[in-house]
Amino acid sequence: MSTPLLFVFLAILISSSTTTADEATPVTRFQQYLRFKTAHPNPNYTAPVSFLTSIAESLGLKAQTFEFVQDKPVLLLTWTGSNPSLPSLLLNSHLDSVPAEPSKWIHPPFAAVRDQDGKIFARGAQDDKCIAIQYLEAIRNLKGRGFVPARTVHVSYVPEEEIGGEDGAQKFVASQVFDELRVGFVLDEGQASVNDEFRVFYADRSPWKVIIRAIGQPGHGSRMYDNGATENLMKSVEVISRFRESQFDVVKAGKAPTSEVISVNPVYLKAGIPSPTGYVMNMQPSEAEAGYDVRMPPAADPDLMRKRIAQEWAPAERNMTFEIQEKGPIRDLKGNPLVTATDDSSPWWSMFKQAIAAAGGKLGKPEILASTTDARFMRELGIPALGFSPMTNTPILLHDHNEYLEESVFLKGIGVYEHVISFLSSFEAVNDV
Repeated sequence: MSTPLLFVFLAILISSSTTTADEATPVTRFQQYLRFKTAHPNPNYTAPVSFLTSIAESLGLKAQTFEFVQDKPVLLLTWTGSNPSLPSLLLNSHLDSVPAEPSKWIHPPFAAVRDQDGKIFARGAQDDKCIAIQYLEAIRNLKGRGFVPARTVHVSYVPEEEIGGEDGAQKFVASQVFDELRVGFVLDEGQASVNDEFRVFYADRSPWKVIIRAIGQPGHGSRMYDNGATENLMKSVEVISRFRESQFDVVKAGKAPTSEVISVNPVYLKAGIPSPTGYVMNMQPSEAEAGYDVRMPPAADPDLMRKRIAQEWAPAERNMTFEIQEKGPIRDLKGNPLVTATDDSSPWWSMFKQAIAAAGGKLGKPEILASTTDARFMRELGIPALGFSPMTNTPILLHDHNEYLEESVFLKGIGVYEHVISFLSSFEAVNDV
């Protein structure tokens, strides 16, 4: 049987099978959630929100759905604490996922196939549908033991994280709904660890989309011009490349991880006059353009970077212009870097460490996440937020082909969250926000 036909057969087999309430387990619920096709550019939000709401209501949680942007729902679940005057705990994850190329997977990316080794293959298995279900399973187990949190615990499921979060978490956090939650601390997604130490992230890098444009004298390809569009762009490309190398050299020398430098990666170059066979080779174009993915660590000076772009990367005297699209904040509302304290000054951090130890886990050195998450929107308000996904001894496969999570790692993570939720929701040292 050919691979495409095998994928179709498996998809039909999976869709035709059902799991009764009596047969459902944490793993089968995880698999069901993974099978919803939430990949961009057309994510299905309706079905997973309904699924999660059903689980929440079966657990006695209050479920509310908000649309700050039409057809882009935010699901908010609430477990009311015994002392709701305390700042609340928020557990966040995102509903959407990046696309997948089925032909490059060994199993269909939305089939959630569990192989004989216990690996569950699906887009979103690590990023981050695992924590979405682990939150609920941990709450299920805590409720089953009669645990009642002192603080109110909220669980949020937001859309659009994978494309910047502007129509998801950003609008949610800016809303009166969020303000009324009185959030004191946030847990959001992290990443897998390839060893036996859990990774935890206290900051993200902020993504900038930088577009450099050049204009110049058009004319016949046989003539020589000063300050031609393509020539000017190439000069800027050389300057940008040298800056990139200076940052990368720091990483290669072992002086800092990638997440602590400004990364600059070329995305596209656009120049030339198209023709039916390619490009018109005997004409010098009047415009040229390049796009870069720039990632700013929290310690970077955004004003200095803007000045560098204006003066060195796209100087006006060379007929250059530029555009910077900043995807979210890099400073909080008081002008401070978007970082969460990971020392004894933070009672939240102390309780988090105690919870991991009680769960039998080990924490690695706190890190800056090389990419970005919705946690930056909470940090902008001054709310401490950690990125954490309890996956140890697991290859990092987010956005990769054949993304998977081992069943044993998933189940262990539920137990970890039981400790984390109980510790963070029970202590009363922090009583205002």
